[in-house]
Parts: sequence; structure tokens; C-alpha cells
Amino acid sequence: MKTSTIPLAEVVHQCVQALMRSAVPETQALVQVDLLVEAELRGRPSHGVMRLPRLIERIRNGVTSPINRGAHTWRGQALLEVDGQQGLGPVVAFSALSAGSARAKETGVAAVTIHNSNHLGMLALYAERIAEQGQVLLALSTSEALVHPWGGRKAMVGTNPIAIGVPAHPYPFVLDMATSAISMGQVHDFAARNRPLEQGWALDADGNPTTDAVAAKAGAIAPFGDAKGYALGVAFEVMVASLTASAIGTDVRGTLDSTQVCNKGDLFIVLEPASGGMSDRITAYLEELRHCPPIAPGRPVVVPGDRAHRQRERSQKEGLELPTEVWSSILSLSKSI
Repeated sequence: MKTSTIPLAEVVHQCVQALMRSAVPETQALVQVDLLVEAELRGRPSHGVMRLPRLIERIRNGVTSPINRGAHTWRGQALLEVDGQQGLGPVVAFSALSAGSARAKETGVAAVTIHNSNHLGMLALYAERIAEQGQVLLALSTSEALVHPWGGRKAMVGTNPIAIGVPAHPYPFVLDMATSAISMGQVHDFAARNRPLEQGWALDADGNPTTDAVAAKAGAIAPFGDAKGYALGVAFEVMVASLTASAIGTDVRGTLDSTQVCNKGDLFIVLEPASGGMSDRITAYLEELRHCPPIAPGRPVVVPGDRAHRQRERSQKEGLELPTEVWSSILSLSKSI
């Protein structure tokens, strides 16, 4: 597939313009684009600007609000319930996190449950932003049923990602991972780039193993770590559904299509860390891990987030490499009336 290298500022500008032409206020467009572009910068195109055309389709089809930020209801000192009012996922989430972070400074912990919102995108950015403020974040989200149960041949469980952010230097410790072997966004990206999947990642529509990304789009993704990943995915799904009163399993809709209201759930837990300079001690521990003697010479040990930050630095200097078809679609949307 043909690609084009585009300067970062140009990508941001055109994406913001495309959203504003679909009635999204500039401040909210910047929030949404920030998340999409950060995914691109960190080598996560599956959660990047390729999602913008569908997002705009959802706005034009009336299943995503271009303006709503979510309605907040405190169900106690430390539990915030958010009706996302069908708003843009990052806009609703960052508004809710701001309230949760402020409350956690008073109570030590605040849980935020979100329903009736839209796709959050890359969870790592939420974890990083909260950890940069000196707090710890645990983030969970459910998705449409894209993963087959361990030993099964049909998609029945969400990819159900988890992110954890902990203060450290020079940047926070951030874990961001799905409970599937690969995300469906990655499958779509592999298909768009005409790249084969790895063996064991997916099944086709008939429940047979496949490395064809196009066939996998109509099939099922494998859970990571075999039975253990499957168990975690189910545990996260039932916990988030229980706390957010959102859809579950094959009833979840609206994260991959342009016509249905999104009905998955999101959970954020913000915590104040213990005193005593723990971020310095954690930083020292992470450095110890990085200096562990490697098994393969020339391949040093890394901790979660290291590769993403290195890729981000390269991308900021060199620009973003986007599929030409995706970039053309964005340009068309940014200039449409």
C-alpha cells in the first residue's frame, strides 16, 4: 500500500478542520485529534487517524453527538457516574477524569463509571496524563464481541483493554494492553496495508485459523495468553458491565460501525499514591529492569512504554507515515462543505 509522510502540524490541522466541518467545537476537536495523533506518533495506527472518517460518519448519522461532554452524577463521595450523552469518547472521558482527579485529591480515591459514550481510543494517553499529575490510574473499557472464548470458534468476548499509569521519571510508567492477541483496529490496519497476521492471532468467519487480515475482519481474534487471557477478558467484561450498567458480550455495538449507538462501558479509578518519594523509587526500579543483562546481545531489556516513547520522538522529527488513501480521505473531509 502506498503511504505518504505528512508533517505533524499538517495532520493535526486537517483533522481538526474535518471535525469542525462536522459541527464539533474547536476545543473538543483538539481533544479528539490529540488522542488520534498520539496513537500515530507512538506507532499505534490502529487507534490513529484512520478512525476519523468513520467517526465523522457517526456524527453525520446522528449516533455520535459533536457537542456533548457528558452528564455527571456523584453517587457518593468517591463514585462518579457519567452519562456520556453519546459524546465523543475522549471528550467525555477527559471531562470525567478531570472531575475524578480533583475528587481523588480530597478522598484518596475516586472511581468514574461511563456509559452511553463512544470509543475511547488509546487508553495509554489517559493513564499518562493522570500519572503526569502525580496520581495513579487504572482504566478499563469493554468492546464489541471480537474475541473467541479459549477453545471456542465464535467471537463472544470483547478485546477489553486495561491501562495502568504510575508516576515516574522522565515519563510515567504506562501499561496499555488488550486482553486479545491483537486489536481489531490492528487487524483493519494490517488489511489496509496488505500485511499478513501472525499465526494464532485470528480465526476466519468459519472458525478456522487464518493469517489473512481481511478474512479475520469477519471472524474472531484469539485471547492473549490462551486460557489466562480469556479469563481476564471475561472478568473485565463482567466487572465493567456491572459497574456501568452497559451492554455485554454480543450485545455491544457502536465501536466499529457508523450507524448504531455505542453501548459499551468504561471504568477509571484514580488514586493518590503514598507519600515518601515513591516515584523516585519506582524510577530507580525501572532503571534496574532496563539494565538487566539481556538474553540476546543488542536487544536490551525495556519496560512497558519505552518503545512507544522512542517511536514518538522519531515521528515528531520525521512526520507521520499514513496510508495515502487515509490521508486523501481526511483532506476531502477537511475541505468539504
